[in-house]
Amino acid sequence: MHKSLLSSLSLALLAGLGSSGAQAVSFTHEGVTLDINGTVNGFYVNREEKTTDRRTGASTTKTNSALSNGLLPGWINFVVTTQIDGQDIKAHFSFAPGINNNSQVVGLPIGNNANGAGNVNPYSQIDTRNVYFQFGNAQWGTLKFGRDIGLFGQNVILSDMTLLGVGGTSNAGIPYNTTFGMIGHGYMYTGFQPQITYSTPKLGGWQAAAGIFQPSNFAGDQTKTPGFQAKVDYDWGGQLPGKVWTGLVSQSTQCAQTPCATQSFSATGFELGGKVKIGNFETLAYAFNGKGLGLSTVGAQFFGGSNNAGSKTDSRGYFLQGTYQWGKTKIGLNFGENRDKDGFALTGAGNSNEIRNRAYTFGVYHALNKMVTLVGEINQERVSNILDSNKDSRSRTLSIGGILFF
Repeated sequence: MHKSLLSSLSLALLAGLGSSGAQAVSFTHEGVTLDINGTVNGFYVNREEKTTDRRTGASTTKTNSALSNGLLPGWINFVVTTQIDGQDIKAHFSFAPGINNNSQVVGLPIGNNANGAGNVNPYSQIDTRNVYFQFGNAQWGTLKFGRDIGLFGQNVILSDMTLLGVGGTSNAGIPYNTTFGMIGHGYMYTGFQPQITYSTPKLGGWQAAAGIFQPSNFAGDQTKTPGFQAKVDYDWGGQLPGKVWTGLVSQSTQCAQTPCATQSFSATGFELGGKVKIGNFETLAYAFNGKGLGLSTVGAQFFGGSNNAGSKTDSRGYFLQGTYQWGKTKIGLNFGENRDKDGFALTGAGNSNEIRNRAYTFGVYHALNKMVTLVGEINQERVSNILDSNKDSRSRTLSIGGILFF
């Protein structure tokens, strides 16, 4: 059996855990290798949420339990690799089901709405996250065609310790099959997007990637040009190994007919991040800024990038994290905040026209063996000026469970 060629995401997760890695099922025939690897997780989550109306001071507190996926869904990967005429060729298919059930009738399958009427919810279906092929070599780089993780915001989410756990916004598990981790509290979600990207070969510690991406007509009715994303990484080793990176995202929309707030609308986002390891301690710092990029407090790019008057949402955020590896156990603490201003209309007197999301997570991640990790987390969130309301929200999430990689 050959050593597993894990997908880049699984490899990043295992590296972050400090595990020696797991072996996938691998087959080779006439120079073509098929690797099968994946991950499964499940958590008990207890979430208490207090919502306060700033106008009256009245508050409501709700506490709910759930059995849920974490920030990751279930994930099965099929990776084909070979080498032909000096080209390294790879194809990758993945499917990401979840354990969550959006039926209120116990025992009915996922896809049934409340009361089990049988209406299928599109968000409850299996998510095909990776469908791409690529070719290239160490001399001239690699070209990728298909659907894969985006470039902007990629490094920070792969470094977020809650990727192994639950993090915050745990009530998002239904219907999305995942929680949000620290998405929307320090960074925006990169997503898995249709793309054509080019990655340079590694030159010392330097590597760059850039590509065109499926656009969204978030502020118009036509997209004459695709979206664009790029990032530059620099890695180094030695006694203080680390990494720094920067990235950008840009997209434009246009209006072919009136009424329309503006005939042309462009959105941009920039990011800067870095991490360094000192013995068993690793620290990370990250920040981003967007103009018209969307509501970062929701976490999704190009959602709510402008209001009807055409003004652009000003979004920004920062994320800090520290972890310590103690034998097979990693402990960590992170904190993040996102702010969105303008570009949307908040109702009610006294509204600041700014939404502010901030949260922290304390987590313990114990590698029971090379495949199974046990996880316990506590997360505190606070949302000021909930979108289109005069309400604030405070949430506390306790989660315990485990995740398996193979």
